[in-house]
Amino acid sequence: MKWLQTIGLNACLVLGFTAVSINPSVAQQAPKVGEAKTELLWLGQAGYRITTPGGKTIVIDPWITGGPKTPAVYKSDIAALGKVDLLLVTHAHVDHIGDAPALAKLHKTVLYGPADMITPLVTLGVLPAELTHRFNKTGHVKPLPGIKVTAVQAEHSSLLVWKNPATEKLESHPAGEAVGYIIELENGFKIWHMGDTGLFGDMKFISERYKPDLVLMPIGGNFTMDPDDAAFATREWIKPKMVIPMHYNSNPLAKGTLEEFQNAMKGSKTKVVPMTEGQTLAF
Repeated sequence: MKWLQTIGLNACLVLGFTAVSINPSVAQQAPKVGEAKTELLWLGQAGYRITTPGGKTIVIDPWITGGPKTPAVYKSDIAALGKVDLLLVTHAHVDHIGDAPALAKLHKTVLYGPADMITPLVTLGVLPAELTHRFNKTGHVKPLPGIKVTAVQAEHSSLLVWKNPATEKLESHPAGEAVGYIIELENGFKIWHMGDTGLFGDMKFISERYKPDLVLMPIGGNFTMDPDDAAFATREWIKPKMVIPMHYNSNPLAKGTLEEFQNAMKGSKTKVVPMTEGQTLAF
């Protein structure tokens, strides 16, 4: 099958599991029983669909209809993502909250997020309370059997821009603080989605405490870490088995590139796993 390709034999030997590139046309198929695979589809920017080893679907930071790099099949119809069992949003900026409220309503799925982001969504009437769950940094939830999500620090801001239906004008509402998430799946595999963040020293503590296998890390700069800072954090503090760079290539103000990050990571034992928008990898 031509669409299968390994991401590196050495990585597979060291890490004890495989990763392959999967054709988008079959990306929604659940892993076969006993294979214990985790699948990641990159929707662009910081948006991912995670299919867990147990066949559950987690969507995080889904900037889909407005995302310039969103694959066309999803950009034109968010229902093409398939079922959504869990929604996670790291903060209220439009390129992260994006289509999350619409997905919550479409699938009657609870949106989990920082407490002070969720509250204005409810008080402004964006979502009913029963489709939301509030939690904060170091708080953890078990929203699905075998899945645990812990909110962790991110060094960033958060603001909700909302169109008032009575005035047809945009309003800005405080939305608390941004977070990242440690997502532990049924087989113990841990993903750290960092959200938007700059450097902060407790990245080292978070890594030591939660021991993520895979880190989804912003590298674009201007709003987040740039490639050099992201590589420094990976090499010196986090030291995960694998890192997937994200939050670049979608905004002209965020100029960091994959090549710059790869160059800054030379000599590191961490495997850099590049993705393209619309690609699915299985771990």
